[in-house]
Amino acid sequence: MENIRLEFIKDGFIKIDELLPSKEVESLRTIYDELLIEKDKTKHLRSDLAGVDKSKPRKVERITQIMRPSTVFPNLLKHKTYEVALKWAKKLLGEDMELDFDMMINKAPHTNAETPWHQDAAYWIDMPDKRSASCWIALDEVFEENGCMWFIPKQNGDDILPHKNLPNGGALYCNTKTDNAQSIPLSPGGCTFHDGYTLHFSKGNSTDSQRRALILNFRPKTMIELEREKGVDHTGERKNNNPKRDIL
Repeated sequence: MENIRLEFIKDGFIKIDELLPSKEVESLRTIYDELLIEKDKTKHLRSDLAGVDKSKPRKVERITQIMRPSTVFPNLLKHKTYEVALKWAKKLLGEDMELDFDMMINKAPHTNAETPWHQDAAYWIDMPDKRSASCWIALDEVFEENGCMWFIPKQNGDDILPHKNLPNGGALYCNTKTDNAQSIPLSPGGCTFHDGYTLHFSKGNSTDSQRRALILNFRPKTMIELEREKGVDHTGERKNNNPKRDIL
């Protein structure tokens, strides 16, 4: 375990081949699919990371993001996944780690919309304790053609590159060299952990099936309390939140 922790600290990410057994994955898929089609109750939490051109409306969301799905379906928080992922976060970064927020990201079939290179910390306010771990859990077989994760091993510590939004309200992105980027295919129930400063990306989904992922973000309890005091609950507008950074 110590080798894994040191790898996470050094590179900013790790891969775990099996976080969940198949039975747990199947139960998550059921909840996940219900939330995907429940557009009324999730309306205030969902968006398309690929952006939405209102002059050319699409029938299908290309990259559906639903923030904090457990606020719509509270029983999610009792799912074994949350317990197991929290244990890993504590092992990686300390016993004071707690769940900050959960998130669903689904790539619909044949939408071919990339999630651009970015650092998660570009979305977050500046905090004195910068420890964080995002657990990206595959609910399908994920590979390059349907949008598995790619990472660039960290080289510059907690530096954040300038980010800007994709057009029409899309995701944040940044420009970076990708010579040493690594793709991380996963089987259902496998996961990666990455910190907020690690550059990552995924290709669009060119296959016949969905690419479903559940993401759980963990950070120190005192930092979660600080966020909430400042009104940050991860349900608001998607934007660059750190005033110390310039937007391109």
